[in-house]
Amino acid sequence: MTKHRDLRDWCPVTFHMPVSMEGRFARLERLSLDAHAEALHAANDVDTGMWRFLPYGPFLSLGSYRGWVAAAAVSEDPVFYAIRGPQGWSGVASYLRLDGDNGVIEIGHIAFSAGLQRTPAATEAIHLMIDHAFACGARRVEWKCNAANAASRRAAERYGFGYEGTFRQHMVVKGANRDTAWFSILDGDWPGLRAAHRAWLSPETFDGAGQQRRSLAQMVAEVRAGAGQTT
Repeated sequence: MTKHRDLRDWCPVTFHMPVSMEGRFARLERLSLDAHAEALHAANDVDTGMWRFLPYGPFLSLGSYRGWVAAAAVSEDPVFYAIRGPQGWSGVASYLRLDGDNGVIEIGHIAFSAGLQRTPAATEAIHLMIDHAFACGARRVEWKCNAANAASRRAAERYGFGYEGTFRQHMVVKGANRDTAWFSILDGDWPGLRAAHRAWLSPETFDGAGQQRRSLAQMVAEVRAGAGQTT
């Protein structure tokens, strides 16, 4: 079990939202109508299952997507980022529910095109967002998803988010019930998980064909086992 931070010297934090974040595989920039909308719309096939669990989309026309981006780009909570991977600008993710008084922030609104999914760039983009949140002083980073979204649940666990339970009949999304599965990483968990992430993202993880020698899930499981965690 994670040992909780001693709060005697703790004070509320300010979640500074950077203009950009960049790693070896991925670049994130604050979402912009002019810089990103056209490329993102072209990358995000309307027929993919990506839109099933999001409260908006799919966007059949560039005009409708530009309308969504225009609003999302100026939002202060959620704060949206465009993600550039091996096929260019091909994904979106956000920080939301910024609660500096309690040191809590969530990562969500994840919309990765088929070309970005299951790539090192996708992993690194989320890693950079988690790492920045803890660098700001977060005590807790959250991941929430529709409990029926098996892919999102697997992704959360792969990154090291621990499952905390399901809120039944939590929301109505696109006219259907949504039970919401809750996951989190605590500040005490992050140093070990961060080391596992960075080890996986290093060149040594991949062979000459670009295939991973070890999975991130394996590395995260080892960190959890070492910390006495089962989930």
